[in-house]
Amino acid sequence: MSKRGSRIPLADRVRDGQPAPAAPVARPDDACPARHCWVADAVDRYGVKRPGLLAEWRQGPDDWEGRVVYAAQLRPGEWQLVEEWLPAGLLTQL
Repeated sequence: MSKRGSRIPLADRVRDGQPAPAAPVARPDDACPARHCWVADAVDRYGVKRPGLLAEWRQGPDDWEGRVVYAAQLRPGEWQLVEEWLPAGLLTQL
């Protein structure tokens, strides 16, 4: 393999004197809405809080609900991803 360009990150390399492309600028409206959360009363019913990813909120019939994704042991020794809407009272953040 050639060592040409070694130790120079790909993002900093240019070809034939062309300027490197500008890095994208993050805008406030591009902020990721997903947040880490803890899920109580997970579907596997082991009574252990599971780490989850809170994707969005919605107003439910009684209170707020969060759409979360988390891993649960649905069969002995087998873990699967679960996505569901849960009442806000079952979700906590650090």
